[in-house]
Order: sequence, then structure tokens, then C-alpha cells
Amino acid sequence: MSCTVNPTLYQLNIRLRLHNLSQELNRPTTLNDIPDRELDGWAKLGFDWIYALGIWETGTLGREVSRTNPDWVREYKELLPDLTESDICGSCFAIKAYQLHPSFGDPSALKEFGDRLHQRGLKLMLDFVPNHTAPDHPWVQEHPDFYIQGSPEDRQREPQNYTEIPHQGIFAHGRDPYFTGWPDTLQLDYGHPAVLTAMTDELLSIAQVCDGVRCDMAMLILPDIFHRTWGIIAHSFWPSAIQTVKQQHPTFTFMAEVYWGLEWTLQQQGFDYTYDKRLYDRLHSQQAHPVREHFSASLDYQERSVRFLENHDEPRAAGIFPLGSHQAAALLTYLCPGLRFFHHGQLYGWTQKVSIHLCRSAKQVSNPALEHFYEQLLQSLSHPVLREGNWQLLDCSPAWEYNGTWANFIAFGWHNDRHERVLVVVNYAPYPGQCYVHIPWDWQPVSYALQDLISAAYYERQGEELSSQGLYLDIAAWKGHVFGISAITN
Repeated sequence: MSCTVNPTLYQLNIRLRLHNLSQELNRPTTLNDIPDRELDGWAKLGFDWIYALGIWETGTLGREVSRTNPDWVREYKELLPDLTESDICGSCFAIKAYQLHPSFGDPSALKEFGDRLHQRGLKLMLDFVPNHTAPDHPWVQEHPDFYIQGSPEDRQREPQNYTEIPHQGIFAHGRDPYFTGWPDTLQLDYGHPAVLTAMTDELLSIAQVCDGVRCDMAMLILPDIFHRTWGIIAHSFWPSAIQTVKQQHPTFTFMAEVYWGLEWTLQQQGFDYTYDKRLYDRLHSQQAHPVREHFSASLDYQERSVRFLENHDEPRAAGIFPLGSHQAAALLTYLCPGLRFFHHGQLYGWTQKVSIHLCRSAKQVSNPALEHFYEQLLQSLSHPVLREGNWQLLDCSPAWEYNGTWANFIAFGWHNDRHERVLVVVNYAPYPGQCYVHIPWDWQPVSYALQDLISAAYYERQGEELSSQGLYLDIAAWKGHVFGISAITN
């Protein structure tokens, strides 16, 4: 399968989808029951990747922690007022084994699911959790030395960070340096060379059944972060592991969940894509200047950034962005270069987050305005120039003296060698604004049609005007245009 520039990804919550499908069919369901028409629909929407969240086998010990942790249970009840114990299936990141969860079908069902996706030109992405395992992972019994262990004094001093496994000893919970441990996990020891070998083997095994991995909290095992957290000299994992996998699977894709300004570091270590949480945060602040500054980063970095408005960790975009700013933020998120990440339910404007510990959610209500908007947005993303064209951040200037609203505009230009052109411009502010957008393309002395790809707006402008003054725009609060531009021929 060929590599796609600026791909689109749809994150599917497998647990939730199969639960809802079971309700529809009134029987237990597996991956094989997801209908072909649904896969056809994902392909028709233009997605390149399906990221199947929660597909791996989890254990009973992790589930028991999820069902008894009072803080977590309180959160579940806020999300799901009619919560029952059977709704709590345990965190999908407390992984017991990298094999299909038995509830989702026999082992062959995963390969068959991947084959069905491939038949439609779709690729499959699955999770890889490098930092920790479930407390009932086989290694706890077979290789307890793979884990960071503690003393009775450690457990007494930090009960939130250590637990006792009967007949095995005291083990540290997985954690990052800023928070207490995740009580349904055990921390792997990256100071132990055998752990690096074993985890590389896990990646090689995963690469047999999918096309890429989303690596959970990938920065936690960087040697300096690991030392800061545990005081242990760790071995570097990612460069050699990624190289080993790609030697056998050259097109296999690595996507990193990463924060703390370490995105470029992981790109340099071999990751194809890294989360762009800073863009999300700046969009959420609803201030145009920091968003525009964000897009001034090098193109090499931006093309390998994962752009999102929501995912399983973040609140629902429809719940925290007012409708107008939601649409404006989406235009900026998904019409810049990089991997375009859409979350299960986002296209319908769902507002209720789904916990990674639950296999059921509250009934979600769709938002027709957002459904229509995302339908138009995805359709616009099928334009060839937005997939494989050349992108640049454009300059804006005042429409007239003392009019400062120009500073709220953010504009992108896309073009290619076939003279296909798209202009994206957004007024990222709660009030109307005016500006000139300067588009440094080769304009001919002819008329040009500007057809909005997400609305019925249509304009005609002269090439001489676009070349000298730029394009004058007067745009309402939180509105934008995605203009396909073409010369008018008689």
C-alpha cells in the first residue's frame, strides 16, 4: 500500500462500537460483525487509516482496579449515570497481551478485519504501550526482573506508587514524573537490556497484523525522562526498535503520543508522526496570534505532526468549543499539513466523553449543523492539492488604516505543479474582520474563479488585483473560506 501525504485517520473505539452493535443485533458481536457497508463508509469519507482503540487483551486484575478505584468510579458515574459493574471493562492501556481480546473474536478475526480494510484502501493502526503492562501480564510470573521493583519501605512511604503481587514481591506502578502511578499497571525497567529486546519483539509481532502503531506516552521511556522519573540509567529504545521493525516492514508507521516539547526529539528518533497538543491548546485559547505563530515552524516538522481537535484523552470538541469557534478551529486543524486525526463521534458533534475504562457510554445526541460541516470538510479534503500539494503560511495586512482586525486572520495557500490552488482563510476572532491576504503565486492577467469548497460562496477576481493588492476579505466572527481557485477560460 502506498504512503499517503497528509493522511486522514479515524479513531474507532472498538469496545463502544461492538457494544452498540450487540444492542442492535441483540447478541454478542465480534470484529467480523462490523458490516462491510460501515467499512465502505469510512473509505467513502476519504479516510486513509482506521485506528482501532481498545482491541488488545486486558486482564482481570486491571479490571478489578478499575471497578474499585473510588475516584475513577466517581468519574464513571458522572459520565454514565446508570452505570453497572459490567460497563467497567478496565483500561485499554493496561494490556495483558498483544493479541485480540477474546470478546472480540478468535485470533484470525483481527487479520480478517485488516484484510477487509485493505480491500478498501484503508490501513489499520493499533496501540503499543511501551511504558508499562497490566499487573497480570505473563512477564510478572516469568520475568519479574523486567519490572521496577520496590521494598516494603517504598510501599509504606508511597502506597500510591507501589503494589504487592502475591508470591512475586513489590512492584512499581507505571507513571510519569508529574503524577502518581496508574494503579492498574506495572512499570517496565528500561535499564534492563532484555526489556528492550522483549518490547522490540512485541512490536515485530504487532507489525504482522496491522500497518502502524500509536505509541502511548512515547516520551516516558526516553533515557532522560526515565532517569528523572526513576533515577535509573535507561537504554535508548526508539531508534533501534523503529529501525528493526522497518527493516522487516518498510512502510510500517509509528505515531507518538508525546508532550512537554519533545515532539521534534521523537521525530528525530524515527517517528513518522507526533501528537501536536500545542496547536490544540492554542486553538482552545481562542487567540489568533499564538495559532499563527505555531504555523511558522519548519515544514519538515509540521508535515509529521498529528492534528486533532479531540481524542480519547481530551474533552469532546463540541462540548468545549462554541459552535462557531469549533468550526473555525477545525478548518485550521485539518487544512494544514500533517496527519489529520478524527475521533469516534466527532463527526456527529457528540459532547459526552467516553472513558477508556468503560465499554458503554451515555446516549449521544448528534448535532446536525456539525454533521453537515464535517461532511463538507471531509469532502474538501479529497481535493488533490490538499492531500499532496505544497503548503505555505500566507501574510495578511490591514484593509485600511487603524483597522486592527487583520491580525485575527490566519491564511494558508496550497498549490501544485498542475496549477491546482486552494486558499484557506479564517477569521479566528469573536467579531467580524477585514484584511488583504497576500498570495505569492504566479498570477496571469485573466479572471479567476474563487469557489468555496465548504459553502456556496463564489467570487471572481482579476489576476492583476491578486498580484498587486492581494485578496480583500470581509469575514464574520469565527468564519472562514476554503477557496478552490481556477482561471476562467472562455
